[in-house]
Amino acid sequence: MNFLQKVFGRKEEPVRNNTDFWKWFSSKEKEFYRAVASRRNIRSRFIDQLAHKLDSLKNGFFFMAGMYDDDTAELILTADGEIKNIVFVEDLVAAAPQLSGWKFTALKPPSGDFRLEMQGYHYSEDNLFFYPNNDPARPDEIDITIVHDELTDINKSELFDGVYLFLDNYLGELDFASNIDNLKVIGKKDASLEWIPVAKLKDYLTWRQKEFVEKYEGERADTSNDDYAVFRSESDSGYTLLSVTNTQLLRWDRKPSHPWMAILTCQFRSGQKNGMPSEEELGWLTGLENQLMIQLKDEDGYLNVNRRTGEGKRKFYFACKEFRQLSRIFHQLQNEYSARFDIDYTIYKDKYWQTFDHYSSAL
Repeated sequence: MNFLQKVFGRKEEPVRNNTDFWKWFSSKEKEFYRAVASRRNIRSRFIDQLAHKLDSLKNGFFFMAGMYDDDTAELILTADGEIKNIVFVEDLVAAAPQLSGWKFTALKPPSGDFRLEMQGYHYSEDNLFFYPNNDPARPDEIDITIVHDELTDINKSELFDGVYLFLDNYLGELDFASNIDNLKVIGKKDASLEWIPVAKLKDYLTWRQKEFVEKYEGERADTSNDDYAVFRSESDSGYTLLSVTNTQLLRWDRKPSHPWMAILTCQFRSGQKNGMPSEEELGWLTGLENQLMIQLKDEDGYLNVNRRTGEGKRKFYFACKEFRQLSRIFHQLQNEYSARFDIDYTIYKDKYWQTFDHYSSAL
């Protein structure tokens, strides 16, 4: 399972949807199987072809391939930890056909006996430990310190990369990406609490996640009568920034119930000198915002916290209970408005909405 390939490159014979992709894959699967099983010329016979076709489907797919057993080749499709792409990997694998001799897996699965050697350093249950950092001000945050017995000031960058890759495979891609809020890597001499063997990390995360779900399950916010405020500020580059903010939500004491922060950014193309949208762009933005409000409702777990305009772009901020349907909606709007704006979006874990800490002094 040592072929990890970022998907990029020329777009030849693009596929339009998941069905097209699997139709193409099925037409090549016997040759692909032989390439993976023999490992001869695997880049030209398999990796490059698959990379180009996946890139035609959507940016952001990665993959690994190898023999699952003597008779079965496994293709693992992965988002490489990028939250906004996880659902598209899952959807693609869910649409896969049954092909004899093939196993298709969405996201890197957990591997309890995983061991890693990278740049001369080893990572395993034998030399990794952890302890949780508990903050009374943020009791639901899962803040983990990993202790590696070889870390020094000189090699800490390499060791952090190695620990990250180890946990991604050891815990599994989904659990690692969604269950740990903050991660720090230190050496033994810097540890301030008693170490716990990393073999117990999975059980700890499972317990914390179960506790979190029980605490906030069913929590919703009705924003129909909330208070809003308009904040005016100036960017470092001298542009005026206008923010419309739901101040009632920022005072809400149940923020962790909506732990996913999502930002949709629309870059203007009109080139207005003041950094604001043109009249035509303002009309398109109104239409886009109306669609967001229709599809992302507070009763379904999507809270519109903030809208900021300036520096040639408008950003829409949502705090959400989940990220899968949200990713689909943002991607659909990105495609729908691609002729009007340069649109991008990001989704990340922010249980206590620290994204908006700069507004706290004004509340």
